[in-house]
Amino acid sequence: MLDLRPMLAETEPAWRANLARMFGAMQFVLGEQVASCERELAAQFGARYAVGVASGTAAIELGLRAAGLAESGAEVIVPALTSLFTAQAVLAAGCRPRFADVDAEHLLLDPASAEEQCTRRTRAIVPVHLYGQPCAMEAVREVARRRGLAIVQDACQAHGAQCGGSPLTHYSAAVAYSFYPTKNLPCLGDGGAVLTDSARVAKSLARLRDGGRNRDQVARVSAINARLDEMQACYVRAFLPKLEAWNTRRVRLARLYDEALAGARAVTPVARRAESVCHLYVARARRRDRLRAHLDRLGIRTGVHYPMPLHLQKAFGDGSRRGDFPVAEKACREIVSLPLWAHMPESAVEEVAARIREL
Repeated sequence: MLDLRPMLAETEPAWRANLARMFGAMQFVLGEQVASCERELAAQFGARYAVGVASGTAAIELGLRAAGLAESGAEVIVPALTSLFTAQAVLAAGCRPRFADVDAEHLLLDPASAEEQCTRRTRAIVPVHLYGQPCAMEAVREVARRRGLAIVQDACQAHGAQCGGSPLTHYSAAVAYSFYPTKNLPCLGDGGAVLTDSARVAKSLARLRDGGRNRDQVARVSAINARLDEMQACYVRAFLPKLEAWNTRRVRLARLYDEALAGARAVTPVARRAESVCHLYVARARRRDRLRAHLDRLGIRTGVHYPMPLHLQKAFGDGSRRGDFPVAEKACREIVSLPLWAHMPESAVEEVAARIREL
């Protein structure tokens, strides 16, 4: 599914230099690497501020806390098809996930379903830019306006993506990112960031990630420990200048997949929006397990993102039942992620497509 070695080789001079500076300074928590990483992230993503945090999960949680929802028990709308960590972040913030269906074409949060699921206890919505493609944020923002909801965007799979030509921070006060090793912009462990255009929100996030203190030993608010590690910031900084070129490469490989799989009976590629940064290449297969077994025998690894909708997972029971979100449920039975990473050779796309056509 993924090989990080070419990425590390391409950027080795940069990350080695960053590590040398870190060891020279002998500061390993909230030092110059994190501070520089935050400035560079904000500049490249078109935001005023970035706050480095421990993971993408922590980024979503802190976004909800900064919105004033910590330990409120408020309902937060989450798409039924996404990573389980999106809903875990809602629980960690002391809120309750409430699920909505996705649209059948792109498998992104359906704004109409989200509004239908709102109750008087609903206080926020978490649109997920799944597989690297942005949600319909104008429609989501309109739902949030009518219902009086805060928006915390989950952009953990959408590094560098925009919506309608605008940075994602144009649509909400908090946008959460993950730097997990498989992401378009990774580190070599766990890491994340929250981007915002609000000085007030940025100040609140910096305090909330660091035990509620302000560079001292006094806790001013209830908070958590979720700081971005200096060492991981060294790698993010080294990879960031390459992100645009890597995303362009991903888009090209995805288009090659589209061409190579056109008319194939075994799979149907999931539609992508024009501004997708192609974190994953996802197709649908009615006989998915047979397809995956066939490819696995040939040494071709695949994934499923994700095999079970969140409303059917025991940890997140919100009263929903099987059949309540049919689009997400059907998608979870059919979706399969094919190999895709920025340094993957074009011949690999041709090979995977040929093996799928064999089936």
